[in-house]
Amino acid sequence: MKINRHFLELHDSYLFSTVGRKTAEYIAAHPGRKVIRLSIGDVTRPLAPAVIDAMHRAVDDMSKKETFKGYGPDRYCYGYDVLLDSIVHSYARKGISLEKSEIFISDGAKSDLGNILDLFAPENTVLVPDPVYPVYVDTNVMAGRKILFADATARNGFLPMPDFSVDADIIYLCSPNNPTGAAYTKEQLKEWVRYALKKDAVLLYDAAYEYFITDPALARSVFEIEGAKECAIEFCSYSKTAGFTGVRCGYTVVPQALIREGTSLNKLWARRQSTKFNGVSYITQMGAAAVFTEEGEKQIAENLGYYRENAAIIADCLDGIGIRYTGGKNSPYIWMECPGGMGSWEFFDYLLENANVVGTPGSGFGKNGEGFFRLTAFGTKEDTAEACCRIRDLLTK
Repeated sequence: MKINRHFLELHDSYLFSTVGRKTAEYIAAHPGRKVIRLSIGDVTRPLAPAVIDAMHRAVDDMSKKETFKGYGPDRYCYGYDVLLDSIVHSYARKGISLEKSEIFISDGAKSDLGNILDLFAPENTVLVPDPVYPVYVDTNVMAGRKILFADATARNGFLPMPDFSVDADIIYLCSPNNPTGAAYTKEQLKEWVRYALKKDAVLLYDAAYEYFITDPALARSVFEIEGAKECAIEFCSYSKTAGFTGVRCGYTVVPQALIREGTSLNKLWARRQSTKFNGVSYITQMGAAAVFTEEGEKQIAENLGYYRENAAIIADCLDGIGIRYTGGKNSPYIWMECPGGMGSWEFFDYLLENANVVGTPGSGFGKNGEGFFRLTAFGTKEDTAEACCRIRDLLTK
């Protein structure tokens, strides 16, 4: 028996686990101090009433023989029609036509972003931005793939564009981006689609934060771009859109038009999912189906507005003390430059010890993240405002 030794190439600890451990150690050593976390992207607002009502009805269904549900319908890889129809209609409102057979319900975008790699040979070359969400890199390190990095820096607004002299088979993009908060315009995405088509590559597009976009010049889906259905897979999540971080539900769109080596990737993904995944619970799916109803969208808009206000509070604070940043608009993340030339982990310790505020060191997202720091808008408004007062007082001194 031999282990997969590629796991030994990973960092000893996942970034957010390290942040959590260091925070817990500080709290244990300083009991009584209020530590405010603006680090991990977990939500704080409760589920929308429409979602709760739908889940209550689903629980009642499970209590009766006539309406009890076991495994979901396998014709759509265990996705229920009512949920799939709601997603189809949500895309139609963006001017995008989808078939239900192109939508796969999952327990979240993170899982599918890693699991989708089952479809691709280990010898494929992967292109990811730097800095980047760690799951893109770590899952490919586990598989032993060659990874290339597209530099995302302040010079290009943390939005790298394709270099046609570079050959890649799998491309990861996230917009609005985690961690930088930067978002691609439709014109910029056209270049990435053109690159993927020219290279016969597959573009893995993480749209987990698309509901934070309010600027019409920015793309909410890669499928707004002509030709994207021939080269892209889109990953979406209810976690930040509707507060499902503790419920777990997402969906992945694999177009029927996406063909490589004469093979439908839609069929390959359906085969993979039916073999390795038994679907998301009926109760969860019924709650998710309520998200894109008229009442559900009105209610989640209130929660999204709450987080946008938090982002504005953080942005105003940084503006007031002259700290440069990206994000804060069209994104729940604020990517700030560490003051005084501090390193990312140096500033993490400084902020924790002197202001009792926790963020995420940018270096944990890649080499280009060194000297930057990520704050999130998912806290309570009271904590966000207090944290900003502490940051302002500390950095003004």
